[in-house]
Amino acid sequence: MREVILNKTMTFVQNDKYSKEDLEKIHYGLECLYIFITKGIIIFTVAYFLGILKYTLFFVITYGLVRTFACGLHATSSLACLIASTLLFLLFPFLSKVLIINNYIRLIVMLISTLLIYKFAPADTKKRPIINEKKRKKLKYISTFISLSYMILTLFIKKNFILNSLMIGLTLEAIMILPITYKIFKLPYYNYIDYLKSHS
Repeated sequence: MREVILNKTMTFVQNDKYSKEDLEKIHYGLECLYIFITKGIIIFTVAYFLGILKYTLFFVITYGLVRTFACGLHATSSLACLIASTLLFLLFPFLSKVLIINNYIRLIVMLISTLLIYKFAPADTKKRPIINEKKRKKLKYISTFISLSYMILTLFIKKNFILNSLMIGLTLEAIMILPITYKIFKLPYYNYIDYLKSHS
């Protein structure tokens, strides 16, 4: 089904204006959009029946914001992505709802996560290496700024769920960009370096 939809869409958008590289980017973007929509329907439907829809929505937004700029590893197949995303976006919102964490511990965890994000973001993938140095710096600074903003917000927010969501989302993203995490899942880490070497 996915390939049928993507192929029909690509047939519609193909014309002389786009280079081969442009078409590859369009195809990749459409594929991501398709996966996001289909995955989202499943996750939010399950969350609704579990009674945690609003918690899942909030977690997806706050986690997705920092991940957009810090990037990180991706599952190697659509099925693995669906399973992992469903577990993450149902389990962590539930934990955010029920966990009671000391404020000082929360700030320490978030500070460590922010430092890791500053150190390792953005972490790319073999399929989509981030080869532009200016773009890499921009993504690093934006993701670090978001992380610091989350920390500052925890000083003023009282709702336990929101506090936990910000902390867990930030920690999860920090883990997703670590070299050791890539190594555990047997995925290449310095993809932009490998790309530049292979095209030099």
